[in-house]
Amino acid sequence: MLKNKLYFPNYKIPFDEVIKAYKNGLFPMAETANSKEIYWIEPKNRGIFYFDKIKISKKLRKIAKSNPFEISVDLQFRKVIESCSKLTAKRNDTWINETIKLIYLELYEKGYAHSVECYINKELVGGLYGLSIGGIFFGESMFSTVSNASKFALFHLIERLKIGNYDLIDTQFINDYLLQFGAIEIPNKKFKHILKKSIKKNSNFYKMHPKGFLPKNF
Repeated sequence: MLKNKLYFPNYKIPFDEVIKAYKNGLFPMAETANSKEIYWIEPKNRGIFYFDKIKISKKLRKIAKSNPFEISVDLQFRKVIESCSKLTAKRNDTWINETIKLIYLELYEKGYAHSVECYINKELVGGLYGLSIGGIFFGESMFSTVSNASKFALFHLIERLKIGNYDLIDTQFINDYLLQFGAIEIPNKKFKHILKKSIKKNSNFYKMHPKGFLPKNF
């Protein structure tokens, strides 16, 4: 894994430099939540979701029929990234520092970053955020405070991207959580070959439904 240290005083970084880095297969991470530095990361192998390889268990499909969550898109981006960075009993540190938050908040304001939010009784209980460039959605992080909330945010994202004519979701790394849904790992060289073509596509994140809450029966 390539890791190049960059320091940004006062947490300043041009958003176009971040877009350029993603287009070249890099993404930013901090070592800790309190770190004042970020690194550009380039894994030797890349985790991805191909939409035709997605696996959803019968149990989750059955739960989905009951519409347990209300879902919105791009309404609470700040709350989602704050929740993803929150330290918990199971997570005593995170790679999302203040620099990362400010980078993605600006990308959201510029229309590149997006969030999916899940609610129960109007309370935000799960979600995810990431970056959209061409035909690739670069997934960054997700959270949940109740069972299955982040899963349903992911399932909605997958359906939205399929309809919007995206090629894949970049998960950056691979773990057991992602593997259960069909994520695979490919060599970085292959990923960059795909990346070069996919970022030129004119995919549409809002083709399925515009920003806001989805109708309950959607």
